Amino acid sequence: MPVQKRKSDAREMSSSKKSRTSHSSAKALIKTILAHPDTYPIPDDDEDIRQSMVELAQYAQELEQDTQQTGAGSAPKAMNADEVAAAVEKIRKAANSGIKKQMTWKPSCKAGTAKWCYDGVCADPNVFGTMLGLGGPPKWKMHKMPVDDFEKRIGHLGASARYSHLYLKGPHVNIRWNDSGEFKFSGTYGA
Repeated sequence: MPVQKRKSDAREMSSSKKSRTSHSSAKALIKTILAHPDTYPIPDDDEDIRQSMVELAQYAQELEQDTQQTGAGSAPKAMNADEVAAAVEKIRKAANSGIKKQMTWKPSCKAGTAKWCYDGVCADPNVFGTMLGLGGPPKWKMHKMPVDDFEKRIGHLGASARYSHLYLKGPHVNIRWNDSGEFKFSGTYGA
């Protein structure tokens, strides 16, 4: 039995889409005024002037509504303490798990020079700063945090391999922060 497609009703319009007008005359008037601010043509008829003003007002109102809907120009939503704590815990768990997965046996583990690197994204700098105990967003691009402090913030980082236990080595963990929200933790581990 052949499958029939449903016929679409052309008269039916989606209510989620708003009808747009081009406002081409308003855009042309704006270009003319900005191109020649001292000499742009002013209509003689009061009705033409009134119509131009109405078109400009409608265009400005539509632009305002568009910016309100997209959120452009508005401040980012502030998070309350519970939301920040939940976001910190989520990133902390992901980082802890990602670092532990990289801690596998390699010959360089004997000397404690095996390297690990974790890349992540945190859109809110306040959440990242709270996770690392900075008391606010980071003011640096790169930072070296002592291993003990890093493990207090992220959690114990250790793994077992063969007949030994692997843990973080070295004096510090390198932390890189980018203003776009990307971060990188790197360091060394060994037996």
